[in-house]
Amino acid sequence: MRKLFAVIRREFMVRVHTRAFVISTVLGPTLMAFLFVFPMLLESRDRAPKRVVVLDAASGEFGARVTDALAGARRGVGPDAAPRYVVTRLAAGAGNVAPLDSLVSLTGAKDAGPEALVGVVLVADSVIETGRLHYYGSNVGSLSEMGELQRTVRQAVIGERLARAGVDPAVLMVATAPVSLETARVSNGQVSGETGESSFILAYVMSFLLYMALLLYGTQVMGSVVEEKSNRIMEVLVSSLTPFELMLGKVVGVGSVALLQLGIWSGAAKLLTSQRVAIAGLFGAAPSDAVGMPIPAISGSLLVVYLTFFVLGFFLYSAAYAAVAATVSTQQEAQQAAMPVTLCIVAGLLLMFGLLDEPNGTLARTMSLIPLFAPFVTPVRHSLSPLPLAELLASAGMTALGVVVVAWVAGRIYRVGILMYGKRATIPEIFRWIRTG
Repeated sequence: MRKLFAVIRREFMVRVHTRAFVISTVLGPTLMAFLFVFPMLLESRDRAPKRVVVLDAASGEFGARVTDALAGARRGVGPDAAPRYVVTRLAAGAGNVAPLDSLVSLTGAKDAGPEALVGVVLVADSVIETGRLHYYGSNVGSLSEMGELQRTVRQAVIGERLARAGVDPAVLMVATAPVSLETARVSNGQVSGETGESSFILAYVMSFLLYMALLLYGTQVMGSVVEEKSNRIMEVLVSSLTPFELMLGKVVGVGSVALLQLGIWSGAAKLLTSQRVAIAGLFGAAPSDAVGMPIPAISGSLLVVYLTFFVLGFFLYSAAYAAVAATVSTQQEAQQAAMPVTLCIVAGLLLMFGLLDEPNGTLARTMSLIPLFAPFVTPVRHSLSPLPLAELLASAGMTALGVVVVAWVAGRIYRVGILMYGKRATIPEIFRWIRTG
């Protein structure tokens, strides 16, 4: 047992003391903080109303309708919502667009002072027929800004069309007012307070973290075995340890590194989400901006389920990677031989997206009982709709059984393969190693 812990300690310390581990561990929370703070900075920056001129070259009240629609646009909802635009209407006469050049020269001009504009909306009678409204602005690269501007002006265009057709626009506008869908997730008959967006984000993040950990650290197990085979260090190690103990030490040692890094990242995410209102205040953003962000909440039971299946999935795939490494002699051969294992990991990630619409359907229940896919499927299902304890235990039990089977097969391959050099082992040879190992 002391020799086994020596292997675990070596595999753990060799990776923790690398510059790559330190950088990636620090970079993870830094990136999370950036993605967390950046939308707040955008919100605080965009709260200042933008100065827009409506150049009215249309007949009738069309220009006035567009001006009123833009002046009534708000950033957010509620009585405290800030105006989105400061609008000035410039009547140019029907068909007269001569002042356009002078207004464009003030758009985005830093030396124009208070006269500087963000954009110019050109209103002409042709918009009623063609539906094409021209906007000249310095913010046309912002898809969100242009989408909001289009939705705002569209209402004014519809109102003008109705008025010219003799229909009362006020009545129709009230009847066709847009309806927003506000979602709330229900768990076990109770509203959890999470939106649909936050549930999707949580499922995506959990699956992606498992996917990255399996690829990154699983291939490290494979690379370590191949390196020791090529350096003939393996011949010295197996004189003191059994092949299975050596494989177990590598898997547990590398897995401990993965859990350490995941724990640091989870702690940083928990800190950011719990202190988001205070962080919003530091950057000048309104508390409502932070509360309204679709940030998922991680319950204690979900964290236990996720870590359980993370460990089971890591042991399963790491043992498979170690077995693959025992059948080859070079890194290039290892990358090719590991393709089936990698495809299973990719398939597990893709299955997660396919099960979001029906997390409790027959396909989802079946996938939860297949050890290769359960580490991806079961935690996501539990995050969307908490599973009964019996179903969780059944999924964990089948996955644990899969780990035992894969570890047994990998151990027999490992026992023979680590001392085999030369050409890459064929499939019949691998089956012979399993029978005789």
